[in-house]
Formats: sequence, structure tokens, C-alpha cells
Amino acid sequence: MRYVFHPEALNEYAEAVQYYTKQRIEVAQAFINSIEDAVYRIREAPTHYAAIDEDVRRCMARKFPYGVLYTIEQDYILILAVMHCSREPGYWKSRK
Repeated sequence: MRYVFHPEALNEYAEAVQYYTKQRIEVAQAFINSIEDAVYRIREAPTHYAAIDEDVRRCMARKFPYGVLYTIEQDYILILAVMHCSREPGYWKSRK
């Protein structure tokens, strides 16, 4: 199934990559791989992950404190947020 990033989710992802790049390029690459892996797992089994709010589901990234929040639309997956786990819960709700 194809997927689309909400513009604000894409911005969050880019900001996190930039943050990790300032630490070390290897850490940034590991973060990118972790998020890409989460998106792959979502695409393979979109209904596998628990709903956290109505129709919004969350897949946790491996090795990083991030969750990929998404909805299953009719013919694609909409990624609503690439959320650091310490952020205020529900900040992304206006993106639906």
C-alpha cells in the first residue's frame, strides 16, 4: 500500500534528522533507517498496530524514542506524525 506524509510530519522527520546529524552522521543514518523500517512494517501490516485515538494507529521506531502515527485511508496510508515520545500527547490531532 502506498503512503503519504502529512507536510507537518515530514517537517518533524526532517527536524529530527537534522538534530541527529549534528550529533553524528552515523546516528542520523540509524534514525533514518529506523523510521524507514517502521514505515515498511506499517505498509506490510497496517492493521497490526493498536489504535491510539479513533482511527489513528502508532508504530514505534526501533532504537529511538519515536512513534510513527498514521491512518489507513481508502487507498493509501497517511502518516500524521513522526512523534518524539516525550512530546505533548495529541498535538497532532488537528492533522486528520
